[in-house]
Amino acid sequence: MTSVLLQRALTDSGYAGLRSLPEPVEVLLGGLQAPPRLGAHLRAVHEVAWQLADWVGQFHRDVRFDRDVMLFGAATHDLGKVVHPDELSGPGSAHEQAGYELLLAQGFHEKSARFARTHGSWTGPDVGMEDLLVSLADKVWKAKRVPELEQLVVQHLAAVGGQQSWQVFMTLDDELDRIAADADRRLAFQASYPVSA
Repeated sequence: MTSVLLQRALTDSGYAGLRSLPEPVEVLLGGLQAPPRLGAHLRAVHEVAWQLADWVGQFHRDVRFDRDVMLFGAATHDLGKVVHPDELSGPGSAHEQAGYELLLAQGFHEKSARFARTHGSWTGPDVGMEDLLVSLADKVWKAKRVPELEQLVVQHLAAVGGQQSWQVFMTLDDELDRIAADADRRLAFQASYPVSA
């Protein structure tokens, strides 16, 4: 049963522009009795991932990635914080493997579950464009810029599109600045929900 606060975090329209999470994710969060703050956080990152996917689709049409899987990954990347709620308000990476295992146990395919494991370490051998975009969304939603991660995104986009890296960086930098400009509203939205129900 979904708590009232979690339900509000998943449906609150007080913050204009935050899309709803995919229905299977909302059902999953309710069934796991996820903390309301986790629901709010996942909505914020999912929204930014959506914006990044739109940007790639508009400016880098040659880049192929599974948009639906990437958006699902953004909507579930921190699911392991259900198991490790202390990591909702403090540092830690135990939630990454826990989230991956939890998604597999709930019947989700590895292709979708992997983001729980990869969103915090984007240099692994199996990390693709979808993983990089989820990791980027998980940083820039709060206006955090990570040059190493951004460089990996730039390199991938430039290689596929045949552009100079500096050209790709300029347009990506503009997009990340635009997204980051709204970080205070996303942070306030997340902070308005408690860590526990």
